[in-house]
This record gives sequence, structure tokens and C-alpha cells, in this order.
Amino acid sequence: MEIIKIPAMDKAEYDKLIEEGYLSRIAFRGDKYPYIAPFLYVFDGKFLYFLATKYGRKNDLFRQYPYVSVEVEKYSRDLSTYTFVTMQGYLVQLEDAIEKKIIREKFVNMIKEKNLSTNILAALGHRPDEPVESIAFEERSNIWKLTGVIDIVALKSL
Repeated sequence: MEIIKIPAMDKAEYDKLIEEGYLSRIAFRGDKYPYIAPFLYVFDGKFLYFLATKYGRKNDLFRQYPYVSVEVEKYSRDLSTYTFVTMQGYLVQLEDAIEKKIIREKFVNMIKEKNLSTNILAALGHRPDEPVESIAFEERSNIWKLTGVIDIVALKSL
């Protein structure tokens, strides 16, 4: 019996996947088991940025060991087509006020452009009835940047 391998995507293909998406999963190193959590992200063509509420297990794990795996995927409802990319690197927390403001505005624009429900604001430290723009003006979340990527695996359906 022959094992079929699914094909790899080239850089242009996985960059397009990342550019079109907005939801990822980040796997953190846990004490015994990995910890995986979903995150909204924005991509500036070079780096992925994530908003992380200032509470929860992810913050402790980030501080203990910022090396992570990040996954972005896209698939059709019946799974006849699928693509995914995983990246191994480490997260850094943005501290520069100007850079943070720019990235927060990118999140506001992405939420509006993708027409996401305002219910997502609760996952970012805001009430769903607040204006989306509050993300840009109030720092209720940290901004993490994926950097130091050492490995990328990007595959697609046949």
C-alpha cells in the first residue's frame, strides 16, 4: 500500500493563507501537556501579531517559556479542500507606544473588514456593546509578536 503525501505550499501560497485569515491557534509549552488557545491575529506581511487578554493561563505560560507553535488553517465545509501552515518561533510583547497603537488600529480595521461579530470583543477584554475602536484606545490586552520563526510547515489538499 502506497502512502500519499499531501503537497507543500510555496511561500506565496502560505503568505496568502495568512493574509486572508484572522484566526489562529497557539500552542504553548505547559508543565506536563501543551496548552492550545485560539487567537485573533493580524499580519503585516512579515510578522503575525496577537491580542492577548492580561489574564489567564496563557500569560503565565508566555512568561515562563515564550517559544510557541502557531497554526493557521482554512478548509471547505466538506473538507474537500484544505490548507494549513504551522510556524515555530517565539513571542515578544510589544512595549513601544507608537507600534502598539499601529497594531491595535490594524485589529480594529481587520474586525471591521471581516465583519466579525462584536461578541469577539469579550475575548479581547472589552464588552461586546463597546465600540470596536475601543481596542485602539484602551490597553486591556497585551500585543504579542511572533518572531524568530525557525520552521514553517505549509500543506494543502491534493
